[in-house]
Amino acid sequence: MTATGAPRVVSLVPSVTETLVAWDRPPIACTRFCEQPSIEAVGGTKRPRVDRIVALAPDLVVMCDEENRREDFDALAAAGLAVHVASPRTVADVPGVLAALAAAVGAAPPPPWSPPAEPAVPAGTAFVPIWVRPWMTINAATYGASVLAAAGWASAWADDDVRYPEVTADEVRARRPDVVLAPTEPWAFTAADLPDLAERFGAPARLVDGQDLFWWGARTAAAVDRLRHLLAS
Repeated sequence: MTATGAPRVVSLVPSVTETLVAWDRPPIACTRFCEQPSIEAVGGTKRPRVDRIVALAPDLVVMCDEENRREDFDALAAAGLAVHVASPRTVADVPGVLAALAAAVGAAPPPPWSPPAEPAVPAGTAFVPIWVRPWMTINAATYGASVLAAAGWASAWADDDVRYPEVTADEVRARRPDVVLAPTEPWAFTAADLPDLAERFGAPARLVDGQDLFWWGARTAAAVDRLRHLLAS
């Protein structure tokens, strides 16, 4: 336990690290992707330094089954560490996951928040390129698509059987999306890419904070509002 009586936590999930910092429960260690230079980094989400985590003797390690590997979970559990798994699949899952996380780290429960109801008919469709070479996007069964849906829009590939399908420029143009929504991560699109994206895919291109689309947690409610306003403009 820390001097305040809060558990000593290692976070292997960037969304969790951001949330714990917002709750004044910063972890003692996190991943190099967590954007917290003042906190010790113990490797990446897929290649954490298990030996260092064990040496830190935390009271709790927080993981996510989509971002972290089962073998690392097994290794940490075998070392006798308590592991809390936080894995929302949709925006609607976030309040419950945050409540369980708050209880696990001894934080005050987050303010009540109910995700907005999704409209029966989306305001439009967005092509969200998450990777280049090959081009990849998201279907409806992804957290990013659920953020879009909460903002009143749909992924242009919502109906695909693959969660992160590979696509071609011709396929995108054939689907006639209303907007190309270029996130700043996982591929680091910038404003300089927007003219090429608009020409390549045949739709206006807008830059969006990738963390708003793909990080869940303390930011979720405001992220949905920011995306709704961006798309409305």
